[in-house]
Amino acid sequence: MMKLAALQMQALPGDQAANLARIEKAARDAASAGADLVVVPELALPGYGAGAAMAGLAETADGALMDSLAEIARAAGVAIVAGFAERDGADVYNSAVFTDGRGESVIYRKSHLYGPYEKGLFRPQAPETHLFEVAGLKLGMLICYDVEFPENVRRLARAGAQAVVVPTALPAGPSGSFIAEHMIAVRAFENQIFVAYVNHCGSDALFTYAGLSRIVAPDGRMLAGAGSSDEALLVADLDPADFAESAEANTYLRDAG
Repeated sequence: MMKLAALQMQALPGDQAANLARIEKAARDAASAGADLVVVPELALPGYGAGAAMAGLAETADGALMDSLAEIARAAGVAIVAGFAERDGADVYNSAVFTDGRGESVIYRKSHLYGPYEKGLFRPQAPETHLFEVAGLKLGMLICYDVEFPENVRRLARAGAQAVVVPTALPAGPSGSFIAEHMIAVRAFENQIFVAYVNHCGSDALFTYAGLSRIVAPDGRMLAGAGSSDEALLVADLDPADFAESAEANTYLRDAG
């Protein structure tokens, strides 16, 4: 069994030091709650709404920012998944990193960029499968819009992921509410896996965010959820054995061919 924490967060655009400090506090709080992993939103480090400043905030996967995040994970004793702007030569990617402060970090780059804002800032990456293990559970990563394409989640589930963590920057509005309240549960159910969908809250100069972060079980039930406006640290136990009956009754992966 793995205990997962998810921070619904109000990031400060352009202030990576402040956002890193907020993540550090969340890591300590998650560790105090017994969590093995804490997940924070898409581009939580630079702030999703950093806009034209994003390229200047981008850092390499082996840079000082990633070293600081790894040190936070090591000191707190809890693994972290966090969104950041990744520089690779002349290219900038919308990325997420997994680090436990001990082993090699795992980087995932967003494959499906959403709208002109993201397409003007980042380079898309071809869909990739990167699995990592925490407390005996195999996990994969997607970022925001990626999860809205069912083939992305199915690809990870076929590769053996028992849970998918999804840092996101879902905007407020009817579409955002539908995605958080309905689509995420369907993605979990149709693959019989856990899905942690972790959003920003509040607003910045460019966007208002939907909040509504949630951790969903393989049978579609919400194990933990946040409201639309405030920061929250969600914590839930993820144990596939608790949902063996659901997996046996809903054999999508086995029957898909």
